[in-house]
Amino acid sequence: MRGIFEFVQQTLDSQSAEQLRPYRLGDIVEGTVVGIGRSSLFLDLSPQGTGIIWGREFLEEKDGLRNIKIGEQLKAKIVDLENDEGYIELSVGEAGRELTWGQLKAKKDAQEAVNVVITGANKGGLLCEVVNVPAFLPVSQLSQEHYPRVEDGDPAKILLALQKFVGETLEVRILDINPREGKVILSEKAKDQAKVRELLLQYQIGQEVEGEITGVVDFGAFLRFGPKGQELEGLIHISEIDWQIIDDPNQVLKVGDPVKAKIIDIAQGRVSLSLKALKQDPWKEVEKKYKKGDMVQGRVTRLNTFGAFVEIEPMIQGLTHISEFGTKKNMEEQIEAGKTYSFQILELNVQDHRMSLRVSASAKSQQELPQEQPQQQEQSEKATE
Repeated sequence: MRGIFEFVQQTLDSQSAEQLRPYRLGDIVEGTVVGIGRSSLFLDLSPQGTGIIWGREFLEEKDGLRNIKIGEQLKAKIVDLENDEGYIELSVGEAGRELTWGQLKAKKDAQEAVNVVITGANKGGLLCEVVNVPAFLPVSQLSQEHYPRVEDGDPAKILLALQKFVGETLEVRILDINPREGKVILSEKAKDQAKVRELLLQYQIGQEVEGEITGVVDFGAFLRFGPKGQELEGLIHISEIDWQIIDDPNQVLKVGDPVKAKIIDIAQGRVSLSLKALKQDPWKEVEKKYKKGDMVQGRVTRLNTFGAFVEIEPMIQGLTHISEFGTKKNMEEQIEAGKTYSFQILELNVQDHRMSLRVSASAKSQQELPQEQPQQQEQSEKATE
């Protein structure tokens, strides 16, 4: 019984000490409304004096203070310990902002789930509010279910997809806050990360999985796999679709396609998958067929700022670097995409799937190498006889 009395007394002593501690500039205090004027409001802050909200501080919060009545409790922030009239000057607005950011920080630290109503969208993400503070949900922080699978990564199409969420309620977590800049960054996928990490424990790198293509974008495709109710979604990067160079994943994969893939990486709650890892590597035979210095025939498939991509045989491509031509203009004058030329192998690295080439002659003096027509072949044979 004595222990209970001691606990109560310690609590009262602590409260009394807090009440007697001199106020400091910036303190958040609570007082009782004892007077309301046309442009001022008075709070009883006994035993340390009387507070006043007046001037600009009153006008800025006038609408919020309109329904305040004598006797009600109100929190405010001390902006001046004693003005010319002897009052403690207070700010309701600053107190509200500080308390709000404190509330946001508490939610962030506790990883508390928050429901927000989407009020707008831009090319970067979704707009909303958390406890009346404007907040932003970036596209990269959307859940796999809501991530916009847009062809070619077209910003206009992404915006159109995001606008469909306006008016909807999403469950998010606070990812970051910056009171000074007034920024609140949210994450929808963060709420699923714990569950995803737990499900990922069932898988390991090198394992084969079966699933369905759920989205195709310019940088690859998304594959959903796993038992019903425990599905995961992984990314097949464009470079992992096939051994040959893929310019447009939409030409190879479609939403709904059933495919098998191999897990090549699991990191930070994300799964990276590969389709080509389940196919025979065509480069394994290259070393038996070609060597450095060999002359080969190749069809130019693409020209860009790096140089010319050249197909030596199906799924085997080499690169003639732009330095072999001097400038892009020179390259475009000498060779054309779609035509076949003679090339010399400068470097062959089978392990890295890399072949460096040099065009053997200028396109000005070297013609495309077409197949002989039957009539030309017959005339050639007669000349030989």
